[in-house]
Amino acid sequence: MKIGVYPGSFDPFTIGHLDVLKNAAGLFDTVFVAVLNNNAKSPVFSVDDRVEMIDRMIETEGLTNVRSGSFSGLLVDYAKQIGAQYLIRGLRAITDFDYEFQIDAVNRHLNPDIRTVYFMANPAHSFLSSSSVREIGEMGGSIEGLVPACNYEYILERLARQK
Repeated sequence: MKIGVYPGSFDPFTIGHLDVLKNAAGLFDTVFVAVLNNNAKSPVFSVDDRVEMIDRMIETEGLTNVRSGSFSGLLVDYAKQIGAQYLIRGLRAITDFDYEFQIDAVNRHLNPDIRTVYFMANPAHSFLSSSSVREIGEMGGSIEGLVPACNYEYILERLARQK
């Protein structure tokens, strides 16, 4: 059974993330979307909020082989705990590759049995990041079409309160 883990902050989960997830769900028997609980960051949405939004999106999209959860600590330890052999990452631009290449080297050092699989972003989403969605929403701009429709209102309301 091929199991992959798609880790990230997902603050919030965007349609770019969804594109990567749909591609991964087509290749793996099971994909875990894993929200990183990183105390060094100050997220807009709590870990529980992010997992709840991901669960709503999974159900709405009918992704029957996708699960959600959260983790703290080393990603390779979480992957081993859930039986994942693959880490799933999205690449938007060459700058992403440089960063991801370094992270892959560290993960291989920590656990040589886990491999990283990369999905290229749809060119229409190559500009998109969670931070750009947050900035647009906090400044009153439209985030419609940038986040899954099932979470649009919730995200918009929360970002409007951040002003």
